[in-house]
Amino acid sequence: MSLIKPRTLNGFRDYLPAVMIPRERLMETARGVFRSYGFAPIDTPTLEYLEILTGKGSDETDRQIYRFEDNGGRAVGMRFDLTVPLARFAAQHINQLGTPFKRYHIAPVWRGERPQAGRYREFMQCDFDTIGTRNVMADIESVAVINRLLSSIGFDAFTISVNNRAVLTELLRHLDLADQSVAVLRCLDKLGKIGREKVAAEMCEVADVSAAQADKVLQLAELDGEPESIFEALPAITGGGDEALVAIDRLKDVFSGALAAGVPRGRIKIDVSIARGLDYYTGVIFETTLDDLPSIGSVCSGGRYDNLAGLYTKQELPGIGASLGLDRLLAAMESLRMLPNAATPAPVLIAYFDADHRDNYLTLSARLRDAGIANELFPDPKRLSVQLKYADSHGFRVALIAGGNEWGAGTVQVKTLATKESAEVAYSHDRPEELTSCLNRILAEELQ
Repeated sequence: MSLIKPRTLNGFRDYLPAVMIPRERLMETARGVFRSYGFAPIDTPTLEYLEILTGKGSDETDRQIYRFEDNGGRAVGMRFDLTVPLARFAAQHINQLGTPFKRYHIAPVWRGERPQAGRYREFMQCDFDTIGTRNVMADIESVAVINRLLSSIGFDAFTISVNNRAVLTELLRHLDLADQSVAVLRCLDKLGKIGREKVAAEMCEVADVSAAQADKVLQLAELDGEPESIFEALPAITGGGDEALVAIDRLKDVFSGALAAGVPRGRIKIDVSIARGLDYYTGVIFETTLDDLPSIGSVCSGGRYDNLAGLYTKQELPGIGASLGLDRLLAAMESLRMLPNAATPAPVLIAYFDADHRDNYLTLSARLRDAGIANELFPDPKRLSVQLKYADSHGFRVALIAGGNEWGAGTVQVKTLATKESAEVAYSHDRPEELTSCLNRILAEELQ
């Protein structure tokens, strides 16, 4: 029988422990931040009826959906994000859940798009959303959550760009382009990638606008500077109608409210050029970029989608939320050398080289876990040099060494692997406190 060549599909990847460990830590950090704001966990199926998914993002998104006919002859698709399934979920369960309903969801999604650096066809999304309120407080809280999320992960230099899609909508209405708004906004969303001239040309070609109209849209998008100067310029550019002023005031409220919620002023940018490519956004929108690696794109994006659940229910279910791109963020952290060099989640290795004391090693390992210290007991009584080499290659921070002499004397040798320093520490199964105190001190110093 010929062997099958082990390989992964193009656009997909395996996660080795050195990457999976920080990936899980990211998810644990995100869960902690979400829960601190009162967001509750949910989950939804990987597969949805195809009609649930199609027509909710864009034509490009529809083309990227993995779709097929299941064994029951039903047209189904794999979710391309977590927001569309949330809208279906909310319409189906909101009477039981009540409003406002705040949820987070960490799960894989699939898009059949061209793979590129930090972007795969299967990737993890990490979403939080508030359903059932139009109040600006939910918009403000979304910015605050994004700020705390990136800070808790370990980033200091990042920018949360904020816009209100309603400002763009009112400008298009002022320019008699309301019917072409979707096409215009999709073109505008490419401004940072292809530049002004190509966006203007695409608007004229694809969205059927005049050169003068395209220029007016781009004048708005190119507003830059301090938030106050942008707010001052917006009424004249948008036509100054009542609805435009309401949209501008909401953007002002988000900015001032985020500052009050503790977001540093330098991390918020009012950027009226961002449109977000998905059709379901109706109000405030966000994009978050890393100042030290802007080329990787937005690592946390989202916005308000007041009409999305209206496709499934007559009940009004306005929503707002954002999605953290976990795998893109991990790729950025790899590039910025922010990931620890560890292939084990346990910081302590217990060397096992004296088979006559097997049960002592097992009891030592259990006592450390009882004290909250994760550890790995080497499974074979091999030479100490082999076990220490294993400890170094897997990123352990401490090795515990005890042979017949140590067990007889009631001590354990504690070896700090980064410095190669060793110390004899008193230990017995009945009195492990001196050893656990020593380990906790070393591990705390290692983290500083």
